[in-house]
Amino acid sequence: MTWGLSATILAPAADILRFAAYHIELGAHRLYIYLDDDNQAAFAPLKQHPKVRVQICDATYWSKLYGRRPAKHQLRQTMNATHAYHRRAEVDWLIHMDVDEFIVTGNHSVSERLEGLDSNHLNARIRPMELLGGSQNAFKAFVAPGPSRAKTVRALYPTFGNYLTGGFLSHVAGKVFVRTGQPDIQIRIHNAFQDDQMLPNATELSEMALAHCHATSWEAWRTTFLYRLEKGSYRAELKPALPAERGGKTLHQLFKHLQSTEGEDGLRAFYDEVIGDGPNLRARLEAKGLLRKVDLNLDAMTARHFPNAAV
Repeated sequence: MTWGLSATILAPAADILRFAAYHIELGAHRLYIYLDDDNQAAFAPLKQHPKVRVQICDATYWSKLYGRRPAKHQLRQTMNATHAYHRRAEVDWLIHMDVDEFIVTGNHSVSERLEGLDSNHLNARIRPMELLGGSQNAFKAFVAPGPSRAKTVRALYPTFGNYLTGGFLSHVAGKVFVRTGQPDIQIRIHNAFQDDQMLPNATELSEMALAHCHATSWEAWRTTFLYRLEKGSYRAELKPALPAERGGKTLHQLFKHLQSTEGEDGLRAFYDEVIGDGPNLRARLEAKGLLRKVDLNLDAMTARHFPNAAV
């Protein structure tokens, strides 16, 4: 049972090669990498690897695919993921991912777990865990929906918990593997659709996790903050964790409020409580059984699969 991934990436070459090397090591049979800029430092070594199919998404590419380059990166991601799905099938299952996400397995390999699914199962979901900023190997685990979820989140994050879905700063939906060879499939960022209807009944791959390195440090988080606030995962149109009638605010509203009332100190307070690695947060997570430690070993894998890359 073979599997692969697609990804539309705008990132430094070193990050792209770490992402690719990790998943090749994990057993991916094919990687479809769509470079969102003319990143030759990444393109050249990726092009040479037999398990990678790499495409620079320049004006000519978008003109052939869509007529013009979509302005929003979310649309570019979904169009490329759907394009990868409808290529000549080289894998049995395909998942769309971002460059800061890494599949972590349990006792079985990805192939073994997918092979165990009945043939009528068309999609399978991996839930995320989020890196603690400043750590190399500590993650907060996904808090599953249920009657105790909100209470758990408030205990973990006493000041900001009401603004966090499942205690996460980024998505809780995770990503989905989709069985290839199905007609009329459209891949979205967190789901897949067939005949304009979302594929139902995704199997939960609960023994796996999607290690999401959303914020690797205070400096990294602050550098990407304004982009995410206006165009990314904190943009205005996303839903709040709680409905507005129950006092809920979107992350966009919360961050705008913190900026206007407390400035940089307010953002730093949010980071320290919710994101940053520290003994207090680790202790709270451990008490709830939600601290995970995983060594991704990215540099060693990159050296093994791209030994001659000049990054």
